[in-house]
Amino acid sequence: MVNRNYKFEKRQKDLAKQKKKEEKMQRKMTRKQSDDQDGQPDNDPGDDSDEQAPADKDEES
Repeated sequence: MVNRNYKFEKRQKDLAKQKKKEEKMQRKMTRKQSDDQDGQPDNDPGDDSDEQAPADKDEES
């Protein structure tokens, strides 16, 4: 009967987990970069809302 090599199995499992984690991180970085490029024009309407906020504060005083 053949003995199982648990260290080898564990090492292979750990390498698979690490590879999967790295791939996931790479996908997140790619998504973040594409969101940053797409998000730049969307920031302009947000600047308009900041200008309205001080006007609201003046009305409350």
